[in-house]
Amino acid sequence: MLSGALHLRDLEMSLRDIAKRLVITTGAKKGQHPSPATVMRMLREHDEQTAAVSAP
Repeated sequence: MLSGALHLRDLEMSLRDIAKRLVITTGAKKGQHPSPATVMRMLREHDEQTAAVSAP
C-alpha cells in the first residue's frame, strides 16, 4: 500500500484521492479504503525514516 501511495503522491494527488484509490489488503479492515489521516501518517513516517537514513 505504501508504494502505491508514494506513486500517487508523486502524481500530486490529494490525500483524499490517494485514500480513495488504495485498498487495505490484510487485517480486520481488509477490502476497505484507508482514511486520509492514515495515508498522511504512513507517508510522513516513510519520509521521516528516509530522512533519518540519508542524514549524515
